Amino acid sequence: MRLKISSLFLLVFLQSFNCLSNASLDQIGKLGNELTPMGAEMKGNANGSIPPYSGGLQQDSEKDQLENIYKNEKPIFTITSKNISQYSKNLTPGQKALFAKYPNTYSMPVYKTHRSASAPDAIYKKSKQNLVETTLIDGGNGLEGFNEAIPFPIPKSGIEIIWNHISRYRGGVLEMNSAKISVQENGDYQAIKTRSKTATPYHLEGGFDKKMDDNVLFYFTQFIKSPARFTGNVLLVHETIDQVNQPRKAWAFNAGQRRVRRAPQVAYDAPESASSGLRTADQVDMYNGAPDRYEWKLVAKKEIYIPYNAYKLVDKNVKYENIITAGHINQDYTRYELHRVWQVEASLKDGARHIYSKRTFYIDEDSWQIALAEHHDSRGELWRVSECHGMQFVNANAFFFASNTNYDLISNRYMVELSNEEKDPYKFGEVMKRKEFTTSALRRQGNR
Repeated sequence: MRLKISSLFLLVFLQSFNCLSNASLDQIGKLGNELTPMGAEMKGNANGSIPPYSGGLQQDSEKDQLENIYKNEKPIFTITSKNISQYSKNLTPGQKALFAKYPNTYSMPVYKTHRSASAPDAIYKKSKQNLVETTLIDGGNGLEGFNEAIPFPIPKSGIEIIWNHISRYRGGVLEMNSAKISVQENGDYQAIKTRSKTATPYHLEGGFDKKMDDNVLFYFTQFIKSPARFTGNVLLVHETIDQVNQPRKAWAFNAGQRRVRRAPQVAYDAPESASSGLRTADQVDMYNGAPDRYEWKLVAKKEIYIPYNAYKLVDKNVKYENIITAGHINQDYTRYELHRVWQVEASLKDGARHIYSKRTFYIDEDSWQIALAEHHDSRGELWRVSECHGMQFVNANAFFFASNTNYDLISNRYMVELSNEEKDPYKFGEVMKRKEFTTSALRRQGNR
């Protein structure tokens, strides 16, 4: 019997070794050496404007996560409509469109590059595990063998890169208080204030439950705090990994009707709630949800000036009225750095429906956060441009957004998400229970 067991163990080991061979032992060895644990190039660029990766900002649970550690730095230069030709090769079509739209006011202050993104060691280990075990299923619409973190640290296709963004580490659990602000052409604006909670199954009390959490990427609730006519409306989402075979589960509590209803419309190009029609459901967090309506093409890796280390946009001493101006946010509060990004192009499939016929995404190699996005209308014309102003939250050891902006080039309106004036804007690591993400909890929350 002992011989049989030993033989069985050897067989399993050899099968595992064969799997490792297929995944390429050479590739696995690159992570943490030639490549960062998350799959970015460890080296800097040729002229040193992008430095080598040195581990990012280290976790400090006691540090003020909103403190601007680069506050003494000044812009190296500022790009304007007058000198844009000097920097054109490192700008995207969407960025150039904003300069053309607002030649007298739009600018980009460019600072020294800091590769500040990092994640916990446990996430690095899971990313390496995913390199061996995770595969695409259903034509790229879902994942198999996925265990939190980055499923494809060494991607070979556009769809794999998009999955890295969709499933990236966001701190495990996060309670966020923010304002979704829709800005009219003349600069008038309305702020809709929300409290949201996001939790991955692995970080709920009790950890991952195979029966309850199978095919769940994360749980999410959003409670509208103001203005009064929206107060008490709540959205609950169970975000599935394979949304084609098991569509996203969503429910909404309407405070006026006092009822909980299924909300299947919270997907694809349905207008996002509290966005004044300026953002679709799948534009939240730059891109989310099922990728099945597009063909995804990996274009190239490029060096682009992207929003980064956006501490000025979470400064508690800055008011919304200081940031919001007509046409675009006050660019004095932004910070751009040169980083390597993956360019991925999404083209609407024949027979599929979406208001965006083509979309181009620029994904930061260090964090896998989509930094910039361009959205084209049914005629193929550039319609909307989105920016993610990201930063490393050192207390949570996670890279997340400080602000998102969505510019409509046709209506001259835009939407921006800010948190400066909110109490406890980002609370990572709070213990959350699975029952907080049930329809019963949805109703209780709305009745408060």
